[in-house]
Amino acid sequence: MELHVEKRQLVAPGEIVAEGAYYAGENVYKENDRIFALRLGLLEVVGNRVHVVPIKGCYIPYIGDPVIGRIVDIGMSGWSVDINAPYPALLPASETFGHRQPFQKADLTKIFDVGDLVLAKVIAFDRTRDPLITVKGPELGKATSGRIVKISPTKIPRLIGRKGSMISTLKKQTGCQIMVGQNGIVLISGKSPEGERAAVSAIYMIEREAHTKGLTDRIQEMIRKELGGEQFVSGKAP
Repeated sequence: MELHVEKRQLVAPGEIVAEGAYYAGENVYKENDRIFALRLGLLEVVGNRVHVVPIKGCYIPYIGDPVIGRIVDIGMSGWSVDINAPYPALLPASETFGHRQPFQKADLTKIFDVGDLVLAKVIAFDRTRDPLITVKGPELGKATSGRIVKISPTKIPRLIGRKGSMISTLKKQTGCQIMVGQNGIVLISGKSPEGERAAVSAIYMIEREAHTKGLTDRIQEMIRKELGGEQFVSGKAP
């Protein structure tokens, strides 16, 4: 087993990234025990599986993904939702809380109307049909307040961090609730405008510098400067 490039190093399509007993993950392919990059991106190795995280790219839904979308149309049995993907998502009326069929279109507008922002989860998608989403589940449903930030979906793993380390740091230091959609949409809600602004600045910094080392320390320092040295614990300033 041999890696030809270091972890998180930038690789180009067609470049040999590993060989031997590694398994091919996303955005790579294996040929004669060699693994090649399919896209321009950063090399990631999880166990013995090799991936390339694209520098840029659109959101492709996966079952189980949390997403944040906006209602763009209302049909007879549900809503069409823009989830920042090449395909509109369908939110059936049966995937909302406390409602049973049959539905009338006028009734649906009382639940969600065009322009409403929803926190949802992908429950079906196989590229032969549009994604199916649900708002049944903890912390899902209509978003009534907060600031929206849109970043490249390929940078979401860096925003979350290993085992949620980066997003936990942002929440703790800014005192904000931060809901992250795998589709590149982030909802920020804080008790102070200063905390929200610091969170927004940090998220854009992560998007710009996702490929660099020492990012967590720079993010923490930036937040401290934004807040004038003020620290938050569990959403409260001391």
